[in-house]
Amino acid sequence: MVNIRIYNNIRKLRFANNEMTQADLANEVGVTRQTIAAVESGKYSPTLELAFRITHAFKVSLEEVFSHEIEEDRLKKEKSK
Repeated sequence: MVNIRIYNNIRKLRFANNEMTQADLANEVGVTRQTIAAVESGKYSPTLELAFRITHAFKVSLEEVFSHEIEEDRLKKEKSK
């Protein structure tokens, strides 16, 4: 199994966008401030729809907001040794 870690630049983009608050972004994309806080901190992975809403709010591409890292499963690595 492959583990995927998702990273985001939401905080950086908010501050570059006239210091937009989490509440402002939440209102713009139709979710709660708590949802934005959870996505921003990496505690929650957004749905694809929410990810696109966030990119639309900042007028940037998906790659400018989100990135990922693939980690191979430990068991798979150990078996290949």
